[in-house]
Amino acid sequence: MLMPRKKTPNLSVKTLDHGAFDLTSESAERGTLICFYRGFHCPICANYLTELDRKAGEFETRGVSVVAISSDSEERARMMQDKIKSETLRFGYGLPLDLARDWGLYISTSRGKTSIGVEEPALFSEPGVFLVSPDQSLYFGVVQTMPFVRPHFGDFVGALDFVIANDYPARGEYDGPV
Repeated sequence: MLMPRKKTPNLSVKTLDHGAFDLTSESAERGTLICFYRGFHCPICANYLTELDRKAGEFETRGVSVVAISSDSEERARMMQDKIKSETLRFGYGLPLDLARDWGLYISTSRGKTSIGVEEPALFSEPGVFLVSPDQSLYFGVVQTMPFVRPHFGDFVGALDFVIANDYPARGEYDGPV
């Protein structure tokens, strides 16, 4: 299990239009927001990434870089980028599922075609959103077993303002006896 204030796993994937993404090379003042999404087959992911694309600039003005990553192929990642009409969001692709598991993401098996008629991959990861501090320690994380009921990025931006104004520490770091 990932723990706040502890180092996250390394993460390196290719992106569509922004070269390679390597978490160890990220240099944003307050860290990196990583949005793991299910893949092109997921209509909820398309809506979610549209919201992230609209809010990415707000994260960046607060010193947080943004990347969306899936285990999709380059072709399917490009199809998602085109579907949401994103021109700025970094899309990482080819996430190995063993690395997805290292990040605590759940893995699902295909159920065939989705409600929009797109075939699911044989295996894919479920969603997760992480804010990783510049020292590569976990600040915030949420993982899900389902595509539904995800944190809203507008709420996240508001929370980030509070965090910055109050120098609020990462929470959930205690792992001793209870």
